[in-house]
Amino acid sequence: MSELWQAPWVWLLLPLPWLVRRWLAPVEAQQRPAFVPFAAELMGVAGRGMPRDRRNFRLWLALLAWLLLVAAAARPQWIGAAVELPVSGRDLMLAVDISGSMQIKDFEMHGRAVDRLTATKSVADAFIRRREGDRIGLILFGSNAYVQAPLTFDRQTVIKLLDEAVVGLAGKATAIGDAIGLAVKRMVQGGGSGDHQVLILLTDGVNTAGAISPQQATELAKAKGLVIYTIGIGADEMMVQSFFGVQRVNPSADLDEGQLRRIARETGGRYFRAHDRGELQQIYHLIDQLEPVARESHLYRPHHALFVWPLAVGMLLLLLIMASMLPALQRRVAGLGVKW
Repeated sequence: MSELWQAPWVWLLLPLPWLVRRWLAPVEAQQRPAFVPFAAELMGVAGRGMPRDRRNFRLWLALLAWLLLVAAAARPQWIGAAVELPVSGRDLMLAVDISGSMQIKDFEMHGRAVDRLTATKSVADAFIRRREGDRIGLILFGSNAYVQAPLTFDRQTVIKLLDEAVVGLAGKATAIGDAIGLAVKRMVQGGGSGDHQVLILLTDGVNTAGAISPQQATELAKAKGLVIYTIGIGADEMMVQSFFGVQRVNPSADLDEGQLRRIARETGGRYFRAHDRGELQQIYHLIDQLEPVARESHLYRPHHALFVWPLAVGMLLLLLIMASMLPALQRRVAGLGVKW
């Protein structure tokens, strides 16, 4: 019952009109204000010259109006069935390299060559859509690292912001250490538990910029309980046209796999190598298989206030009562010689 009414104690006021009539003496005519010499006559307007059944009907309307006003003051509400919020218990941050080398077209998609960032977007978009219940964040890094999307359940916004990323927007160099350090900072600010926090770092190069080294950032992440999964992206060979004709080159010669392995190993994660888009898809599916650490279930019961309905009907009944009294009041005032 207490759930149905936000202020059930207000129902104690229900007999107030009867108590007032029962225990308070009526006001004598001579006690009325002198500036309204005909107040006594006005107070009797409602009951004079009216059939008894109409007076009773008006009384019942007044009682019903009072009942509705008391009900509105008690703040009725409708409480829906409990709904379990889709929270899996993981805070997951994506750190995506957008340095100059990410524009190398050594990936293939739909039968045509595409750059590494385009391939990453297509695979990461599908990955984010599957992460229902996780809070997802996005960090983009080049010479500098910055938060493109804070931790949020709004996966569509994260996907949109990732799709808007452009190679070179954060500089041409690669600041892996800064990206990890920024991820740790935002995870701590996000208010989650370290046991539930994961960083997926994707890059195609070696740390060449930034204010913090990858080793320092890794130690900080380890201290905060942040698990890092690293992905090295880029083909091992590709054919390029040069002055001496077509040559076979290694576009991933600058990829520091040893460093990425150390980062993953020291934080309890894993290192993955993506030579093409198919392998990148497989990597994200493997990450999908991570078991989330269960949190306490979050139940939500929707509340809808209903006081407006009895309040509106009660006010309408009062207006009807006043309207029914108006003709008699006009006749009485006219009989007293007062202009209306």
